[in-house]
Amino acid sequence: MDTSDLLALGKRYWLPVYRPREVVLDRGEGARVWDRDGRDFVDFGAGIAVNALGHGDPDLVAALTEQAHKLWHSSNVFYTEPPLRLAEELIAASGFAERVFLCNSGAEANEAAIKLVRKWAAAQGRPPERRVIVTFRGSFHGRTLATVTATAQPKYQEGYEPLPQGFRYAEFNDLAGLDQAFAPGDVAAVMLEPVQGEGGVMPAAPGFLARIRELCDARGALLVLDEIQCGMGRTGSLFAHVQDEVVPDIVTLAKALGCGFPIGAMLAGPKVAEIMQFGAHGTTFGGNPMAAAVARVALRKLASPAVAANVARQALALRHGIAEIDGGRGLFAEVRGRGLMIGAVLGDAYKGRAGEILDRAAAHGLLLLQAGPDVLRFVPPLTIGDDELAEGLRRLASALSDFV
Repeated sequence: MDTSDLLALGKRYWLPVYRPREVVLDRGEGARVWDRDGRDFVDFGAGIAVNALGHGDPDLVAALTEQAHKLWHSSNVFYTEPPLRLAEELIAASGFAERVFLCNSGAEANEAAIKLVRKWAAAQGRPPERRVIVTFRGSFHGRTLATVTATAQPKYQEGYEPLPQGFRYAEFNDLAGLDQAFAPGDVAAVMLEPVQGEGGVMPAAPGFLARIRELCDARGALLVLDEIQCGMGRTGSLFAHVQDEVVPDIVTLAKALGCGFPIGAMLAGPKVAEIMQFGAHGTTFGGNPMAAAVARVALRKLASPAVAANVARQALALRHGIAEIDGGRGLFAEVRGRGLMIGAVLGDAYKGRAGEILDRAAAHGLLLLQAGPDVLRFVPPLTIGDDELAEGLRRLASALSDFV
């Protein structure tokens, strides 16, 4: 079946909730992928910050292959070794967690966190109206009905009303607004991303997370950190929140945790570790031994000093390259982010055209993402090499030269 036939299948049979580019990818290696017609692309998107070790990492392939020959699935009615060892290793790596819930995606991890907050508040004797969860405008927490409500962006919520109750929105990085959000005395938790992804690659301002932690402690609320995109080494440390010197009560993970194999996790600290007991929550596929086997290897490699050093070095090179491409032409108003999670904000003359730039980039052999209509998002593999990064920047320069 040729490429045009496959594209026709997608247009005919997929629920049209996506708008993929007219490319059918076929294989990948490192920070490059090839389509069915043999064209190569430098991958600065990594499957939306998922393929943190690049494509075809041999250690991940070996872990998956070994486990595939042993046991694919058993359900949580029985123990298997990979998820047990993964839970132990996640807890050791986190420095705060006592229990882990394994699931299949970031949305599921956040759904579990929301339920855990509500269950904890109920155990404190709080009535339902005093179990409010504060989230922030520009956030993205998932597509389930609860997580899309936690996501304080109306464009994701439109048409799904009535939305679940119990969420309140505040402005990100606004300390005064945060105090106002706590004022009614009904807040059970604050949930946020240390670096907002879909909200434009916006990092928490210095001291913002620390102030949230102070308020949560003073008002008897939990701190929930969504590190689904910014965690697992993406920002230069295994967990993004350590850069803010805060200790959370709950952390959610997914994306890079499986480096492409679907898995999510919710890490629970001492305040909430024993709240959910038998029957309180569950999942058929969560803790799948194949996913857990892959995630164990991914966790070990992403926690290595070598990966952290590469993130720091390539982040500087990427920022420098973006600045050189701009060359004072006003293409970009700002470059922000942490580590290899970088957003280039389009200048006033180019606002609203991020999608067009992505099309041009793909035509020049570069896979790139956006974070809203005004921000180009760069989240390449954390192991990207010098040559691949330089080639990707050359292709970006060519694409933008066409654009301007």
